[in-house]
Amino acid sequence: MSTVQIEIKDGLGAIRLAGPRGNAMSPTLVSDLSTALRTVGGEPSVKAVLLASAHPKLFCPGLDLVSLAGISRSDMGAFMLDFSALLTDLFALKKPVIAAVNGAAVAGGCLLALTADWRVAKRGAQMGLNEVKIGVPLPWSAVMLLKTAVPSFAQTAVALLGRNFEGDAAKAAGLAHEIAEPEVFDGVIAERLAEFAEKDAYAFGVTKGYLRGAAVASMRDREAVLLDEFLDGWFSDGTQTRIQKTVESLKSKG
Repeated sequence: MSTVQIEIKDGLGAIRLAGPRGNAMSPTLVSDLSTALRTVGGEPSVKAVLLASAHPKLFCPGLDLVSLAGISRSDMGAFMLDFSALLTDLFALKKPVIAAVNGAAVAGGCLLALTADWRVAKRGAQMGLNEVKIGVPLPWSAVMLLKTAVPSFAQTAVALLGRNFEGDAAKAAGLAHEIAEPEVFDGVIAERLAEFAEKDAYAFGVTKGYLRGAAVASMRDREAVLLDEFLDGWFSDGTQTRIQKTVESLKSKG
């Protein structure tokens, strides 16, 4: 795989994003992540899964506008269904998943982190959902992730105002479970992986299934039904103008 690194060692499975443009979510990255999840999640020896980035300063900035700008409505719909299926499969995985948020995790990158059982954010890492600000509604699967992770008092600021959060504010909003200083970040991740890995796998998986089962079922049942509402926003004139300006800016920066 060209955009994802996999490592399985000593009962731990690591999935590291290693895609271009700071791990922006392209069709290739979504496909590679899905393959990696099947490989790592299906390995009986793996007791806990690390979701991380190989990029030194970024976790994931969201959808890859450069590769997605200009594609047809049907192709965009197919991509969004694949992306939503990836989020749902990660969220439903019976094994523990720990997200190491080493840098910015916004929009689709934040959603990727929200699938995890435990999110450790490095001090200074920005987290947030800016979809409404751009002009598209949150997909249904994203809403289910949001409602599971973010307390009701913070949902307006996160989902409707599209604010970014970092440090203690990200923790208070439910986007991160704990904040780690840069010098101890890797050590905290190792501690959490060990803590989750020592739990009884059967008991953990069944209980996690109970906790997330209703949301997972809704994600699988309603994503395709509500897809057109997302696409209507994506292909509106205002949103397409904003996307094009962003793509031009990204290309000018190389």
